[in-house]
Amino acid sequence: MQKSLPYFFGYIIVMIGKINSMKKYLFVGYLVAALIFAQSCSRKTTPTKASEEELEAKKVTVVKPPPPIKTPVPKSIVVNDKAATKTVQGRYYYDLEGKRYWRNKNDGKYYLYFKGMFDKPEFQ
Repeated sequence: MQKSLPYFFGYIIVMIGKINSMKKYLFVGYLVAALIFAQSCSRKTTPTKASEEELEAKKVTVVKPPPPIKTPVPKSIVVNDKAATKTVQGRYYYDLEGKRYWRNKNDGKYYLYFKGMFDKPEFQ
């Protein structure tokens, strides 16, 4: 078996010499790819068993962040009309922490939006 291996490689070298130059590069490329593929398939790895000390060192305690504090949303606020924004229809509104407050024409306070608000005459 060992004597036949050098003869095999010698035979391949002789065959490469007989091929045209362009086909030679292609043949050598295929040969190298086949050898790399054969070498990579023969490589087997198995992970080593970790000791208990290493496992304990890798354990990380997960600390949950505290839940965010929710601020209470007031139903009505008092805002200067200069700070409020005026719409095309002439209504005033004020945005506070992502909530929109609309001005009541009777008392001048700004109330949190609710369904049916604009059906009432004091908000039109």
